[in-house]
Amino acid sequence: MISSPAPRSGLPRTYVMRAADALASATATYAIPLLVLLTTGSTALTGVAFLLEWAPRLAAFAFAGSLVDRWSAGRVFRMTNLVRTAVVALAGSVLLALPSAGTMTTGVVLTFGAASGLLAEISFVAVETLGAEAGRRLGTAAHRVQATQTGIDQGAMLIGPLLGGLLLTAGPAVLLTVVALLALTAAATTSADAGSTDHRPVPSSLLTGWSTLRRTPALGWLVGGLVASNLTLGVLQAAAPSTVVHRFHYSSVAVGAVWSTAALASLLAVWATRRAIDRFGIWSVGAAAATVSTAACLATALAPGFSAYTVAVAVVMAGDGALTVVLRTLRSRLIPVRAFGSTLAVTIILVLLPFPLAGALIAVVPTAGIPHLLLACAALQGVALSACFAGLRRHRTACEQPHAQVPTPRREPVQPADAR
Repeated sequence: MISSPAPRSGLPRTYVMRAADALASATATYAIPLLVLLTTGSTALTGVAFLLEWAPRLAAFAFAGSLVDRWSAGRVFRMTNLVRTAVVALAGSVLLALPSAGTMTTGVVLTFGAASGLLAEISFVAVETLGAEAGRRLGTAAHRVQATQTGIDQGAMLIGPLLGGLLLTAGPAVLLTVVALLALTAAATTSADAGSTDHRPVPSSLLTGWSTLRRTPALGWLVGGLVASNLTLGVLQAAAPSTVVHRFHYSSVAVGAVWSTAALASLLAVWATRRAIDRFGIWSVGAAAATVSTAACLATALAPGFSAYTVAVAVVMAGDGALTVVLRTLRSRLIPVRAFGSTLAVTIILVLLPFPLAGALIAVVPTAGIPHLLLACAALQGVALSACFAGLRRHRTACEQPHAQVPTPRREPVQPADAR
């Protein structure tokens, strides 16, 4: 009881850091393609802007984890946001000197988008590592940190597009100023010793992370479950415009209404998950969330009308939000402290791969076949999540073992599953 306040003392600062960073990233992510559209009027260039934002994001995971392992998460987070502040300020200054439209202006915005996407993912890996360290200090209450962080991320995804659109009405300079202030806030609130306590720089790369993943069976089961869940979610997201417009004959505005409702349901589910885990335990909540998410996905494929479809999508996202808290909590316990950043980067790459695959599936499947595709994905998700939780239960000791507060022995990487 005496030691309990100490592990929690740095949590508010960690949450402020994450909130400022996530809102800066979400605002820029959704506002930059819109800025390109406003300055050029070209839908094609808007698509190029989106691509140029996301290609560097994926590339960032090749080295972001290594930076965190070598220099500490706190230092990488602070420096990344300071660099982002400088990049935003530079882009804003250049745009003020250029005409409101033109080739040069478009080039600057596209370049800024690419740099912004790269820095956003580096800071994400760093702040996710800091969150895992904070959860580690709480031991069996780590799910509370993960629930709060998931809520922050989803709140930023909900607020970011709205904030970006509103700021653009006042002009690009106002948008960039706010993004710069958010990045500067994230850097300024980083504790001087965040993530650097007893930090020992270690050689790290994606190969290091991949080797750790292969030597940690429980982590492999967890990643497999996340991959299957994200494939279903990606197919549902990619199919939503076609489903709403062509199947139910509603306008494109209704698509936004569906996802706004789903985002609210997800936030409420994340809030409830923290309390549910306190009362019923992580395994019961995880199994319930997987069941609800899978059943709701089946319901989206069979929904007779738009209202039923909207409710089903909201339930899918609520189940996915709860499942995210559970699996991220287990992931933070399973990844060894040494080489945490590189292993986290590998897991993120693997769980992101289903999203482009989902887009490809929607591209080749005719509109009439989308409900059948959703049914197949839901069935696959059910089987994969059942196998995931069965595999995790077989390694329950590794999943539930509290993290030791002692320096990591040199030989620990040989048996990373035992270290968790």
